Amino acid sequence: MGCEVWAGRLDAYVDGELASVDERALREHLRVCPACAADSLERMQTKRAVQTAGMRFVPDAAFRARIQKNLAAAAPARRRWQWFPALAAIAVAVIVGALFVNSTRGDMREKQLTSELVDLHVATLASANPVDVISTDRHTVKPWFAGRIPFTFNLPELEGTPFVLVGGRVSYLNQASGAELIFRVRQHQISVFIFPERAVEEMRAKETSSHDLSFGVRSWSRNGLRYFVIGDVNADDLNKLSDLMKAVA
Repeated sequence: MGCEVWAGRLDAYVDGELASVDERALREHLRVCPACAADSLERMQTKRAVQTAGMRFVPDAAFRARIQKNLAAAAPARRRWQWFPALAAIAVAVIVGALFVNSTRGDMREKQLTSELVDLHVATLASANPVDVISTDRHTVKPWFAGRIPFTFNLPELEGTPFVLVGGRVSYLNQASGAELIFRVRQHQISVFIFPERAVEEMRAKETSSHDLSFGVRSWSRNGLRYFVIGDVNADDLNKLSDLMKAVA
């Protein structure tokens, strides 16, 4: 199919509404068509910006104080003790609400950060020059990053595995520099991002496994660095590459 056919289906793809067979066909088209890939990336970013803007409302922090003041003014002083249980219940409700809001904010920030990394992966797939250092040799790729990022990392030996190292590039997130490593497995590309943990404070110190659109994401922390493995491959491939990276981290 030509670009004009797929252009009308990009919105459905971004919303996750395409049939699985059409979704696979469109992903194959995006790998070879930079124009459609860039258009898809722009629509993803717009959708996420709208979602983020729509979830920014936070309940008034003075709510508890206003409720307490109104209750105290309405009750006679001699019977004020009768309001203690109600005030306690309100206090508990406000505290629970605050904890829920903070938890929701944390989830939102974490999802937004993951979405930004997926966008970087899509941009790499759409780029005519996806890597700055091209080599299948880990002893060439790793030294290339020296002096370009403020940390070092190890790369696994891939002989005997289905993975091939394509190369790497410097990537940026939250104004911090990090490494993006590109691996190939069969006809698919996987991005491995490595950033200092301080650059991704939104992520909790735990291992995560998730999906964003049709992309799988694996993430974990080691020795002050946060790793992200992202690709439109099956879960087994993501887990195997993650295990190889963890073994040398």
